[in-house]
Amino acid sequence: MSKPIKIKKGLNIPLQGEAEKILNSASRSAKYGVCPPDFHGLTPKMLVKEGDKVEAGTPLFFDKYNEEIFYTSPVSGVFSDLVRGDKRRILRVTIDADGADNHVDFGAADPLQLSREEIVKKLLKSGLWPAIRQRPYSVVANPQESPKAIFVSAFDSAPLGADLDFILNGQEQEFQTGLNALSKLTDGKVHLGVHAENTLNRGFTEAKNVVVNRFTGPHPAGNVGIQIHHVDPINKGDIVWYAGVQHVIMIGRLFEKGIYDAAKIIALTGSEVLNPRYYKVIQGARIEDVVQNNVRVEADIRPRYISGDVLTGTKAALNDYLRFYHDQITIIPEGDKPEIFGWIAPNIDKFSISRSFPAFLMPWRKFRLNTNIRSGERPFVVTGVYEKVLPMDIMPMQLLKSIMINDIDMMEKLGIYEVSPEDFALCEYVCPSKIDIQDTIRDGLDVIRKEFA
Repeated sequence: MSKPIKIKKGLNIPLQGEAEKILNSASRSAKYGVCPPDFHGLTPKMLVKEGDKVEAGTPLFFDKYNEEIFYTSPVSGVFSDLVRGDKRRILRVTIDADGADNHVDFGAADPLQLSREEIVKKLLKSGLWPAIRQRPYSVVANPQESPKAIFVSAFDSAPLGADLDFILNGQEQEFQTGLNALSKLTDGKVHLGVHAENTLNRGFTEAKNVVVNRFTGPHPAGNVGIQIHHVDPINKGDIVWYAGVQHVIMIGRLFEKGIYDAAKIIALTGSEVLNPRYYKVIQGARIEDVVQNNVRVEADIRPRYISGDVLTGTKAALNDYLRFYHDQITIIPEGDKPEIFGWIAPNIDKFSISRSFPAFLMPWRKFRLNTNIRSGERPFVVTGVYEKVLPMDIMPMQLLKSIMINDIDMMEKLGIYEVSPEDFALCEYVCPSKIDIQDTIRDGLDVIRKEFA
């Protein structure tokens, strides 16, 4: 067995509210949402009208610039509402579920007996193709291209991240079938990243038709971008695809059952959750139906609902929906109250990477942190703090500045093709200048993609 890859740079944020390994079934939502903004760069063209009946797997819209890629309904019911934002941008497509669980039949098949073209066609028709994304750019993969490798990360190192070992229990066969399908999509290798110490499920450690890579270290060791960087780095002209564990399971179900079964297990986490646990839901479920009667109520504290983790998730409201790529819902306090003396006052309830507070003397402690950033934007100067939490062989400060001045040549030289906004989430967390670093990285990727499209 190969030696584990040790990730030395990074940061584990010790938050309260880790999900207990108990699986509950959430109440079935009356409404489910599919949100086009989840798929960066998508320009949706609708295929259904309000009042149309749909089944799970019925196409709702397609990509205007790649008409092969369909986005389908996760449940059966009636298309009831289309929510638009600025410039009439489609923000959400809502389905009123009928509870009948009717599915479009795409036909069961053994992916190892199919050609690459047949597998691609089935994934496109079912609406599961968007589960596969590509680097560079972190967008839905282009089915006309062939990647040099495909990556799947089998552990989530993000704050309060879901335990994928626990989620995989009982679904090992579907996961393996999904890996078999992915193995036919590339002439290269399928890489499965596992934690060298914490990944115990044999569905991961003994997976077939993959290369198992072992990692240790703090977050972002579980980020697929970090794993790609240390196993098979991306150069200009390279294409690498990646998918999440639960989407691989859905792909496996598609080939075993012949249907788009959008059921998934999510972690309900955060300090404001009374009983943090795992819940079985259907993709696109309404957040309110998952968290009902399970949120701490205090007169002077408002909860912040997040689809995803605290670093890369999407701010949500109770009537919003679980986003396509997220395996958890996090609830923490809003930081909307001024603090007397701010960071000057000594406080054992605050966490800092710079040892500004005495809490560093209690490494076992978990914190009830809020969203307060404790200042506004400041001058963007060299500090060296980003390099402490970004385990990639790039210069983050210089890359960010090259993006800000729109220097495409310098972006390429500094590694823009390797990165994604999520890789810089910790940089944003520790940033003394309070810069929106993830948005900056996304802007840079968009510029490069437009330049070379």
